[in-house]
Amino acid sequence: MTNEKLINNRRCFLKNTAVLGAMAIAVPQLLQANPYIRSDDNKEGNNFTFLFQGDSITDGNRSRNNDWNHVMGNGYQYIIASKLWYDFPKKGFHFFNRGISGNKVTDLTARWQQDTLELKPDLLSILIGINDTSAFINGDKNFSAEQYESGYRSLLQQTKQQLPNVQFVLCEPFILPVGKVKEKWDDYLREVEKRQQVVKKLSVEYKTAFVPFQSAFNGALSKAPAEYWIWDGIHPMPAGHELMAIEWLKQVSKKLKFLNNRPVFNQ
Repeated sequence: MTNEKLINNRRCFLKNTAVLGAMAIAVPQLLQANPYIRSDDNKEGNNFTFLFQGDSITDGNRSRNNDWNHVMGNGYQYIIASKLWYDFPKKGFHFFNRGISGNKVTDLTARWQQDTLELKPDLLSILIGINDTSAFINGDKNFSAEQYESGYRSLLQQTKQQLPNVQFVLCEPFILPVGKVKEKWDDYLREVEKRQQVVKKLSVEYKTAFVPFQSAFNGALSKAPAEYWIWDGIHPMPAGHELMAIEWLKQVSKKLKFLNNRPVFNQ
């Protein structure tokens, strides 16, 4: 081998050694900075408690005991909890579902201390309004949009006073033109829109995460008809609950950054 080749080989060796040395320093730093690989090193969100409140859409036929096969019910809240529990096994997340079928804002008020405040959630997700809307349309003027706003705001104020660090997630009530909703579509559309505006207003006022469920369902109509997503105009089909879970996680992840740090599991 000529002297020139020996010199070139030595140069290549030294160059490669320098590159490998730099990688030995840089790669651990990159791994630590990459949330998808080293998320378990991030302690933010450890032992976080999530609480879902609302009506039948949230209730999802949940059990009222410690039967873990049914405790979260069947719906968007179950999908969210199961996904986050799977993605973050070391976080120690706690999930509670306290939705009750048929509930209005006044019903939430009556059980708020026991079913919300005493659970001391770190995150409180609220979806309420369709039963208030139906009651008003059916002639009960005690459930106007103004009373809905007053009662809803009172719940948020009370919660913020007792749990100053709580994170709110306000979910937009929604409908699609199916079944009895379609039969009174103009009435439902007018009254639901009023309550949607209330939720948006309160979300801005309290600086909360806001989940635009109506927009999500409207967008989904380009893929399949209304009946595919919501079977009676109010209660989602399985695909509708999946859509809700996706939208919820999308919006809430903007507030809770640690939810974006999903680890990569060996499949």
